[in-house]
Amino acid sequence: MTTPFYVSPQQAMADRAEYARKGIARGRSVVVLQYADGIVFVAENPSRALHKVSEIYDRIAFAAVGKYNEFENLRIGGVRYADLRGYTYDREDVTARGLANVYAQTLGTIFSSAAEKPYEVELIVAEVGEGPEDDQIYRLPHDGSIVDEHGSVAVGGNADQISSYLDQRHRDGMTLAEALKLAVDSLSRDNNGGERSLTAEQLEVAVLDRTRPQKRKFKRVLGGQLSRLLEPGEGGADAETSAESSEESASESED
Repeated sequence: MTTPFYVSPQQAMADRAEYARKGIARGRSVVVLQYADGIVFVAENPSRALHKVSEIYDRIAFAAVGKYNEFENLRIGGVRYADLRGYTYDREDVTARGLANVYAQTLGTIFSSAAEKPYEVELIVAEVGEGPEDDQIYRLPHDGSIVDEHGSVAVGGNADQISSYLDQRHRDGMTLAEALKLAVDSLSRDNNGGERSLTAEQLEVAVLDRTRPQKRKFKRVLGGQLSRLLEPGEGGADAETSAESSEESASESED
């Protein structure tokens, strides 16, 4: 009679966590930074069809790394939750904290279920407030835990190294151009401490801009606007003013 194969619950959970972490680390990183007028999302993503950063609701955005089909399912579920809650109650009742709790329950249930593999994803849910002190940024690892972040956060790829770089250089009150350049500098660093060049075509950038007069604060930073903000030695304020003028003349379809 053969002896049944046994794995302790602690070892099984550790193996599942390691499996998910390895999958997440294979993806390209996403960086989220607070700046004076809101929150900027910067992802290394050459694709223009498969987004890592998306709008969820009026003041809320979502960023993710890992398996695209898995985090896209979560994004769609978040949009449905936000739309239903805003319609049933009030638009002000849709918050990043509530959405993060829903994602945490979903990820935690999947992670602890022996019937299916854990999701290889790590999420960021952010909400822009009336002022920088009201901004909310939540990071959700694969196991469904919630981490309340402030200032800057990085997920995917060599996130630990990028986070350390950001912690040393990020400061309150940065302009959009300054925050964007810092984010790109952090993404440009490889595991060996070297640097590589990232162009506007290799980046996906979006912001939650508290100064927008519309209820919807999310907008993508594209094309010439992004290139101007990334220009070496750009003053920041002039670039942003020029970028805003260009954006106002374009349609809102980029949202």
